[in-house]
Amino acid sequence: MSSLKTQKNAQSVSAFLNAIVDPQKRKDTKTICQWMKTASREKPAMWGDAIIGYGSYHYRYASGREGDWFRIGVSPRKQYLSVYLLAGFENQQDLLAKLGKHKTGSCCLNIKRLSDVDETVLQELINRAAQAKICSEQ
Repeated sequence: MSSLKTQKNAQSVSAFLNAIVDPQKRKDTKTICQWMKTASREKPAMWGDAIIGYGSYHYRYASGREGDWFRIGVSPRKQYLSVYLLAGFENQQDLLAKLGKHKTGSCCLNIKRLSDVDETVLQELINRAAQAKICSEQ
């Protein structure tokens, strides 16, 4: 069984943030990081080359595959700011309806910039995800 490519590592979060070329994306990412740090009460860590994660949990699937992953995280991708909320969006429709311009995957919320969304709603989504049980923990 192959191991997961994206692993927690010792790379500098500050250096990564300061290397974001687009000034607005850098500012937005730093803002989201502050919200995540407050919500999780965890120190940030780099996961792979481009994800800043907060907290961690151990998962094990019925297939036997297991590993460690962050609970919430953010990555300044080329097209979007990807906000990872591992608790998912199943019970978050009330907030998503009020959020503003976004796209979602199973646990990933993509926004172009913070000005496209209601920041209070995004903070609440982050707060809920930081406190929620993750499906593999239940």
